[in-house]
Amino acid sequence: MHSINLTDHFLIAMPAMADPYFARTLVYIAEHNERGALGVIVNRPIDMSLGTLLDKIEVPLEAEGLAKLPILFGGPVQTDRGFVLHRPVGQWQSTLVVNKHVGLTSSRDILQALAHTGQPQDVMVTLGYSGWSAGQLEHELAQNAWLTVAAELAILFELPYEERLASALELLGVSLTNLADQVGHA
Repeated sequence: MHSINLTDHFLIAMPAMADPYFARTLVYIAEHNERGALGVIVNRPIDMSLGTLLDKIEVPLEAEGLAKLPILFGGPVQTDRGFVLHRPVGQWQSTLVVNKHVGLTSSRDILQALAHTGQPQDVMVTLGYSGWSAGQLEHELAQNAWLTVAAELAILFELPYEERLASALELLGVSLTNLADQVGHA
């Protein structure tokens, strides 16, 4: 079987996605290899801001303009743990380097730097992540659960979360209203 690598790609949930965790989601894949895949949902805010999160973990917020930054639901795995998708990659204690521009960091030092200096400038903070075991994502793709497209950093870091799904679909020349709820086979 031909192996694929969807690192640095978007997964776009098809309308028939039955899993409530993933219905109408856009997932950014940070790692995909023979052991499985890991990513974060990038369009589902939760009822928490960065200011509130930093208060909870006792990190003082000194940087201007970040208190209201929404925290996103990154996925159903380790929802008690924070993950920061960011550019530039930088030097943090626990970073998964996605590519030369983007990292996914789970260590406290990035939140401390963000709270103190406002850097890295481009960040998305999630609670939890999305994970697939070896072959699981490939199976879901074969079942037409997801569309895939190479990720564009402007969608991740420059658009409001509510515009990200439609913008990712536009990369494929597709509108959400044109996707069928049912998948057929010819």
